[in-house]
Amino acid sequence: MSGLKFTPDLEAEKERVAVRAVQEIEAGMVIGLGTGSTAVYAVREVGRRVAEGLKITGTATSKATELLAVSLGIPMTPFDGLSRVDLTIDGADDLDPQLRAIKGAGGAFLREKIIASASDREIVIVDSSKPAATLGRAPLPVEVLPFAATFVARELRKLNIPVRLRFGTDGKIFLTDQGAYIYDLFFDIIANAEHLADQLAGIPGLIEHGLFLDQIDMAIIADGDAVRIARRTVT
Repeated sequence: MSGLKFTPDLEAEKERVAVRAVQEIEAGMVIGLGTGSTAVYAVREVGRRVAEGLKITGTATSKATELLAVSLGIPMTPFDGLSRVDLTIDGADDLDPQLRAIKGAGGAFLREKIIASASDREIVIVDSSKPAATLGRAPLPVEVLPFAATFVARELRKLNIPVRLRFGTDGKIFLTDQGAYIYDLFFDIIANAEHLADQLAGIPGLIEHGLFLDQIDMAIIADGDAVRIARRTVT
């Protein structure tokens, strides 16, 4: 039937890449468990493997992930007692060919970045809607100290892009697990992600941004009914 456009089953893709990522886990590892709609599939697959006898310890990037992991019987330990993690599996909202990403739709990108930086390996899993030639399609979140929110908003608007305070589904200001606010920044294309990261890092009161520029070691990307693997090239 000509003229019909194939619509991928994104939920099936999320499950597929999650299952493949969990195959990278080995017994005895400390595993960072990500946050978001794709990461949920990975946490559920880890729970299934644990129920079958896999011996690992998990550490969560958010309170929501911790609750899910505990409900699945995954042995958990708080990250504040760890100095390193063997492997973290997480999602992304935007992913370019250099394995740079925008993360934070779930609001946990500060903890995600901390645990990613402590991990020997960071694997990102994405459905076929997430890869892009250039970052910027997804909103870029920044976490902001409430005390500095008005000042930070003024500084962000100097970038000449739309800035929006994030609200929850209840109509109230969205609060991170740290009790901070999130501003979402809207770009069409981020021409120089490293320069932008430096600009954001220089704003007092801005705690963290959702650009992951050198934390990701491997991406597992949905590709039709299969998956493809991309690894970061270190120059």
